[in-house]
Amino acid sequence: MTKRSHDDDVEFIKALAELLSENDLSELQVKRDYPDEGSLNIRVSRIVAPTPVQQVIQAPQHSMPQPPTPPATPATPQAPSTDDDPANLPGVVKSPMVGTAYLSPEPGAAAFIKVGDQVSEGQTLCIVEAMKTMNQIPAPHSGTVKRILIEDGAPVEFGAPLMVVA
Repeated sequence: MTKRSHDDDVEFIKALAELLSENDLSELQVKRDYPDEGSLNIRVSRIVAPTPVQQVIQAPQHSMPQPPTPPATPATPQAPSTDDDPANLPGVVKSPMVGTAYLSPEPGAAAFIKVGDQVSEGQTLCIVEAMKTMNQIPAPHSGTVKRILIEDGAPVEFGAPLMVVA
């Protein structure tokens, strides 16, 4: 029975530490069995400094100076632009709840309203289903349906614009 040298174990541990470093590992565990002498369990680990997170901050974009635009004449009314937020349009009807919007009372039935229809205050414009309950959305005032901003069966959020009645 030969006695193994303590120096052999130290060399083995040093080799493991080099392997750890060379392969960019944070931990390594090895069990070495020796016949007639038992086993050697080695766990080598190193503290890995956290990598600093780089935050990219984009500088504000400055636009080039625009040439002056001629003033609009009062006789020409300005048409509403299509990129306006529908929630800011006059006469917008907003969803009072989160749910699914339906434009007709049941699948295959005629829609409650269409663009160009005259509606009176309290008339049902659409339905918003919330928690298996069908909630009728009434017209807040009389007027003409100018735009329908939702699709049948579309999910809607609280305050989402549904249609414009002016």
